[in-house]
Amino acid sequence: MLTTIYGYMTDPQVLFAVFAAIAVFATVVTIGQAFFERDRLAARIRSVALEREAIRARERARLVSKASRVSLRNEPKAYMRQIVEGFNLRKALADEGTVNRLRMAGYRGQAPLVVFLFARLVLPLVLFVVALVYIFALANLDQPPIIKILIALLVAYVGFYAPNLYVSNVISKRQQSIRRAWPDALDLLLICVESGMAAEPSFRKVSEEIGVQSVPLAEELSLTTAELSYLQDRRQAYENLAARTGLEPVKSVMTALVQAERYGTPLGQALRVLAQESRDQRMSAAEQKAAALPPKLTVPMILFFLPVLFGVIIGPAAIQVIAVQQ
Repeated sequence: MLTTIYGYMTDPQVLFAVFAAIAVFATVVTIGQAFFERDRLAARIRSVALEREAIRARERARLVSKASRVSLRNEPKAYMRQIVEGFNLRKALADEGTVNRLRMAGYRGQAPLVVFLFARLVLPLVLFVVALVYIFALANLDQPPIIKILIALLVAYVGFYAPNLYVSNVISKRQQSIRRAWPDALDLLLICVESGMAAEPSFRKVSEEIGVQSVPLAEELSLTTAELSYLQDRRQAYENLAARTGLEPVKSVMTALVQAERYGTPLGQALRVLAQESRDQRMSAAEQKAAALPPKLTVPMILFFLPVLFGVIIGPAAIQVIAVQQ
């Protein structure tokens, strides 16, 4: 039985069929996610509420004692925290940039950082062991042992940077969602400001309305509302929003808000100009994607459409010629 299993696992045709089945399953799942995607607005709102409570608790504790720290965020797993602290991974693998990237991805607090560092330590080891077992025990590779070990090390290297790739992918998706909804959020913010509302209720109203279009943007605006309520320096709340998003349009608007807070300049005209610029940038990005579509379709058309078209055109004539010759 083991010989049969080993034969199947080393058979190129079987491996090709398995990988093809996995690719088809991944394609079906990817297409089906658009139909079965759940609304995560409620979960995000709960997360924002917890973050607001954490800010309130931290500011109250700072007023009582600067040495005390209060947080209502979720605590990391005990074994993960012990491993991270035992190997001192915070100093070896994390810095301020790592924390900022996790915040940009929507992961705030100490628990996501501990999980990230734990994954960067454990994942390469796991992939290295799995690669060694597969290469030496299952795969029929006619290569020297040193080459097999180098292949396993390459797999471990990929596992070491896999958490970074995952975080980068999450950041890209969040920024894309925020970038698409930002012009509409600016229009809503402009309406609120021109109607006489202050900055804090304006941000709260926009976060409530924009959640249908972009959950990440609603989350960030809700956090900004909480920071405007509890931070002594309102400028810090605007700068935090710009840092959490990492987008130039958001930074421009936050700079305008900071200047309005500092010098008392009118905010309506600045928001109107920035909103128009954001809409123009969004339209330019759409036009660039539309202009890049024909070159991208050239290769698929040559590989898939043209052979079928030639077959449809030449096929009947070829059949008639064969029939006449017979």
